[in-house]
Amino acid sequence: MNDHLYILWTSADLLTSDKMVMMYATNSMLHRWWKGVTVIIWGAAAKLAAENEMIRGKIRIAQQAGVRFSACKACSDQLGVTDKLSELGVEVIYWGEGLTALLKDGEKLLTV
Repeated sequence: MNDHLYILWTSADLLTSDKMVMMYATNSMLHRWWKGVTVIIWGAAAKLAAENEMIRGKIRIAQQAGVRFSACKACSDQLGVTDKLSELGVEVIYWGEGLTALLKDGEKLLTV
């Protein structure tokens, strides 16, 4: 049984990012709803994650709970936030092929 959840986070909406992505990812690990959670930061979410102090704090809390964060390098480079994400402990890699593989393999993927 695949017990790993991937959350594809693309929204820069502050409330959605806080009250859905961060809340669900963190609680999923704290309450053991999933054995693993990876948040993939893509597009506009990269700028929000890098620059909004409240969201940065929520990312740190989620990381302490065991949530893994990884960001699309193409997006973060284009938005000029790669270094800020890396400093936050976010893995920054090219995700195009990885996302395609997740989809083809039928992995659990929640898109926000």
